[in-house]
Amino acid sequence: MMPNMQQLKVGYIVGSLSSKSINRLLAKALIELAPDYMEFSEIEFGDLPLYTPDYDADFPEVAKRFKQAIAEVHAMLFVTPEYNRSIPGGLKNAIDWASRPYGENSFSRKPSAIIGASPGAIGTAVAQQSLRSVLSYCNSPQMNAIEAYIQFKPGMISEDGQVHDERTREFLQRFISEFGDFIRRVCVALSATD
Repeated sequence: MMPNMQQLKVGYIVGSLSSKSINRLLAKALIELAPDYMEFSEIEFGDLPLYTPDYDADFPEVAKRFKQAIAEVHAMLFVTPEYNRSIPGGLKNAIDWASRPYGENSFSRKPSAIIGASPGAIGTAVAQQSLRSVLSYCNSPQMNAIEAYIQFKPGMISEDGQVHDERTREFLQRFISEFGDFIRRVCVALSATD
């Protein structure tokens, strides 16, 4: 889908299903800091059953709605925690649904970016590498720089998405602005090959 270059629709997935997720706070902060030309919609996956190829002939309605939500955006932003040095199982399950059935991969040629927060010193670096591998296989063009591994500290981001650390706010603003530029570059390049 070629975007109107004045307005970009970005779907975002918060990899954690926790109601108290620090990554949900991070997603709110990014939306607050984003340029006006970026419009965000959360794509939820918590109601998806575990994927099995047995569904390929007839997807359940919840999976059809999930795939449709991805189809309606120009790009995807993944905001994920790190579980056991990888991505949460629910997020992997959602990606499996979106990439199936064979030949109907929702992420193919859809620009993406990854960010995540953790209390640990390396943020979500290992989970992000795991997710990059999965998205590469799904043929999603990824913003590889700026890399963003956020060490979350109490009070860094408030419930309404306000970032209280100046350096972190500047970094996040640069990250999300660069993502907007990346989406435009990828969409222009892909439209030239269509």
